Amino acid sequence: MHLFERLKSAFSKEQYNARQAQEMAHLYSWGPVIFQVSRLMVKYGILEMLNEHTDGLTQDEIAKKTGLSTYAVKCLMEASLTTHIVLIDPQTDRYRLAKIGWFLLSDEMISSDINFNHDVNYNGWYMLDDALVEGYPTGLKLFGDWSTIYEGLSSLPKAVQKSWFGFDHYYSDHSFDEALSIIGANNTHTLLDVGGNTGRFAMRCVSVNPTIEVTVCDLPQQIAMMREATKDKAGSNRISGIGMNLLDEQQSFPADQRYDVIWMSQFLDCFSEREIVSILRRAAAIMDEKNRIYIMETLWDRQDYVPAAMSLTMTSLYFTALANGNSKMYNTDDMSRLIHEAGLAIETIHDRIGNGGHSILICKKR
Repeated sequence: MHLFERLKSAFSKEQYNARQAQEMAHLYSWGPVIFQVSRLMVKYGILEMLNEHTDGLTQDEIAKKTGLSTYAVKCLMEASLTTHIVLIDPQTDRYRLAKIGWFLLSDEMISSDINFNHDVNYNGWYMLDDALVEGYPTGLKLFGDWSTIYEGLSSLPKAVQKSWFGFDHYYSDHSFDEALSIIGANNTHTLLDVGGNTGRFAMRCVSVNPTIEVTVCDLPQQIAMMREATKDKAGSNRISGIGMNLLDEQQSFPADQRYDVIWMSQFLDCFSEREIVSILRRAAAIMDEKNRIYIMETLWDRQDYVPAAMSLTMTSLYFTALANGNSKMYNTDDMSRLIHEAGLAIETIHDRIGNGGHSILICKKR
């Protein structure tokens, strides 16, 4: 298996002594409630209060400021203390913010992950065992009667929809400018954005290049959302949409014009291996020797940090239980194999794109 150097050391050698390993196992066994305590410490503003009061606050002061009962505050503060979210002065019983609490409060990526996991995933993961056995997103039934979550995105409850798009946009938006530089957007005349969702990348393209024409290809429901999101914005007249079910192997990619760039961002991870090969084969069918497919993915084995790799492998289980039941965050070996099977060859891989650990695989037709 291909692994970046930091991951190779972390995943091939034991990291803990026996006592540390036992402590970690205890944390895992209480993981769901530790997650909820972390979330509520942010939601109720307790971490923000502690951040503002560097001399600390007592339980009574926190109860008064939050309006929570003394009982509720005691439960939250003691749970946070034993999970190293806060610290206490044993002489004064004043609580202070610990480093973990500071990151829970201040890290935008962590905030996005917490909202996504609570609003979108939390209840559905209760059915993860069924999803793994059946190969079907059994947790999705909590939101609606769809085969995949993508069919129902426009119909999800507003809070769930907000957290889903917040998660999706956070990890993609920070990569756009670097991606456009790699694509050479200023010299690109036509771009096909496959799985373009609400058109955020398309809008970034037309804002950078005053002549580029972008075609977004996605489910009809997504194209409707894209048109609404881009309506009346500068350059939106150069964005068109094609609604199609990309899982239907009988539906060909649009071939009415030649596209300089075929762009797929955070897209192929939404499909099974067989479906990825089908999509890439149909994309290859409209290519010649000059144009290229640019695939931007967060490949978990190409991360510099263990938490990043962990987050991505956990995201795979969102796909299992809620999104579609058969896709995942792929590693380099698997993605390379599928690209080759589809009749394409990887020319170059650009790593460390944006702050989400993206890689861009530039592919040509074999």
